[in-house]
Amino acid sequence: MSQQSHPSPSGFGRFIDGVERTFIAVLLGLMTMVTFVNVVMRYGFGTSLLWGLEVTLILFAWLVLFGISYGFKITAHLGVDAVLNLTGGGLRRALVMISAVCCLAYGGLLMKGAWDYWAPFGGYQQTTGRVLPTGFDEKTRDQGWYETEQVPIPFGRTFLEERFNLGEEYEKLPRFIPYVILPIGVLLMLFRIAQATVRVIRGQDDSLIVSHEAEDAVEEAAALNREA
Repeated sequence: MSQQSHPSPSGFGRFIDGVERTFIAVLLGLMTMVTFVNVVMRYGFGTSLLWGLEVTLILFAWLVLFGISYGFKITAHLGVDAVLNLTGGGLRRALVMISAVCCLAYGGLLMKGAWDYWAPFGGYQQTTGRVLPTGFDEKTRDQGWYETEQVPIPFGRTFLEERFNLGEEYEKLPRFIPYVILPIGVLLMLFRIAQATVRVIRGQDDSLIVSHEAEDAVEEAAALNREA
């Protein structure tokens, strides 16, 4: 799939891009490794990792939520631009800006919902207000003692117990750790949408998306036919 060209990133930008790509690769690698080990243990030794499936699901959720923001960064998300392609000039730019504002508003709503869902598990307060946050709800019930089903705590048990569970013992990994990707992922997505909007304002891009999957498929098929 073709992607829109952007200015070459700075050294720091390339470093961040490398970190993001490495993080995605690590998540995929860990999912594959845990699944492979579990299959070998199950069919070869009649046992399995009790926490294997749950860890794989957590890693997959992290991959999806992190991947959404990375997709916005490289303009890899698909969309429908049939109406947009019928316009041009100022009207096209206005429609793109309207879509950008809608995306920012939607991302803001997602951010509020993501924080309000995760906050109780981390011992923090949810926001008040049904749409826009108007403050923090002091009556939020602390759910920092909620644990995962099977995932053990690999390290930092004492710190987690003292900071998030009033010194009480954790038997399994607290849920706020795997769930933290929800607000982080949405925040990154919102940041990437804002970046894309700035590029549109500056005239560096004319759309927030790459939506020509069908055209790309036709071009690839035509190229293969020519080679044959």
